[in-house]
Amino acid sequence: MKKLTIFFLLIISFSCSEEKLNVDSIIINANVYTVNNEFGKAEAFAVKDGKFLDVGTSEEIQSKYTSEDIIDAQGKTILPGLIDAHAHFLTLGQLQKQVNLVGVTSFEDMIKRVLDFQQKHNMPFIKGRGWDQNDWEDKDMPDNTILNKLFPNTPVALTRIDGHASFCNQAALDLGNVTVESTIDGGEVEVKDGKLTGLLIDNAEQLVMNNWPDFEKEQLIEALMAAQKICFENGLTTISDAGPDIFTSPWIDTIEVIDSLQKSGDLKIRLYMMVPGTDTNLDHFLSKGITKTERLSVRSFKFYADGALGSRGALLREPYSDKHGSHGLPVMSLEHIKKSAQRIANSEFQMNTHAIGDSANHAVLQTYSKVLAGTSNRRWRIEHAQVVSPKDFNLFKNVMPSIQPTHATSDMYWAEDRLGSERVKGAYAFKQLLNAYGKVALGTDFPVEQVSPFLTFYAAVARQDLEQFPEGGFQKVNGLTREETLKGMTIWAAYSNFEENEKGSIEAGKFADFIILDKDIMTVEQNEIPNIKVEQTFVGGEAQ
Repeated sequence: MKKLTIFFLLIISFSCSEEKLNVDSIIINANVYTVNNEFGKAEAFAVKDGKFLDVGTSEEIQSKYTSEDIIDAQGKTILPGLIDAHAHFLTLGQLQKQVNLVGVTSFEDMIKRVLDFQQKHNMPFIKGRGWDQNDWEDKDMPDNTILNKLFPNTPVALTRIDGHASFCNQAALDLGNVTVESTIDGGEVEVKDGKLTGLLIDNAEQLVMNNWPDFEKEQLIEALMAAQKICFENGLTTISDAGPDIFTSPWIDTIEVIDSLQKSGDLKIRLYMMVPGTDTNLDHFLSKGITKTERLSVRSFKFYADGALGSRGALLREPYSDKHGSHGLPVMSLEHIKKSAQRIANSEFQMNTHAIGDSANHAVLQTYSKVLAGTSNRRWRIEHAQVVSPKDFNLFKNVMPSIQPTHATSDMYWAEDRLGSERVKGAYAFKQLLNAYGKVALGTDFPVEQVSPFLTFYAAVARQDLEQFPEGGFQKVNGLTREETLKGMTIWAAYSNFEENEKGSIEAGKFADFIILDKDIMTVEQNEIPNIKVEQTFVGGEAQ
């Protein structure tokens, strides 16, 4: 009898060991780049409760798991969900209700778009964004005479593509009582021949925008949902939101709305928020502490050391080569940055500082080095790090570069005009920055640049525009390999957000965020990279 009992137990044990575990979904026959430590490849994986449960060959996964949802990828390429390490998520959504000025070829073209927009929408206040005078035959900004005649009573504010300059009509200037006598730290109100031209640079934008009507909550929600749709279409599953426009101080209410939408299941994208580094925000969030959910992380502050190179607001150690006597502008005072850095260093929060010019980068690196002395793994970031003095690259050994490759290919036509033939060699030096820190976080900086992460990938690797100019690539010595680029858009970007243990690679235990592509981004002809399409985007194992 005892032998018979043992026999039946062995049968039951054997049967149980052969029973497959039911999971939420299984993906098989795929070309999976896991981006794990070995940068290994796989064919299949199983998903359960929103996370990767197991990764392996199709045979291995099917032998252990069963599911009602089995996806045969038919050999297509799968990547971890892409992480945009520096973008402006809310701003992207808000722009869907504004005049799109990206690609305007002249001032006249810009005015025509504004007229067409107003004829269609009849708005009491008109905002637009995206113009770049460097793309015009006449690169000098005109005054606002025509804009005043066309819109004598309707405020119009047209923001440059980088967000660091706005062109306003008189009705908009009147909102902020802007006169030829108006001044502001970290900004410039342009005056020519004793008259306002309408151009406001960096902090001068605040004079008008602090008096612009606020978004209603319903409009805010619409903007967030619109931005999510665009991001999912482009394979982005996590966005590091680099904050609102620099003149916007409160960020508390916006984050509360985002949190509520994520909890209700309406906003599924994962967001890492950079809070504008004002005293009000520092007081509130340092007191509150870090916020961390599966979809929302609030643990960083965003500062601005200078403006942008295109509008000559980037802070340079020597004058601009094409504007003698001008060094750019410190958008936030160095005193405020130093004081804030010390406060943040005494917390678990991260400090992320916009620095374009070599003077701005030098000042921020020196500040970080002083307050972080004796510490490690703080992952404080410099956003953009566009122009760096040769001796300052070594200071990045404990400061993470957060860079946007398409800035190089957008600016390469005129960067040497701004910087000169020697100084430009330290500009957009992605490989040098990678060598200094060991990792780089890559972003698009949308809507300053286009949302597509494949343009980011292409710019990092090819260092060319879509017409393959220049031949051989712009300062190609600082290009990245495809493996480095993919890491910068996944696992290194996750690392920059302290989230490398939960996302950024296809590994057991991490969120099942992944995308299916129509081409293999790692082997396709280089010139085809910008044309890659996302066939499906998954967040937590759910198709979006």
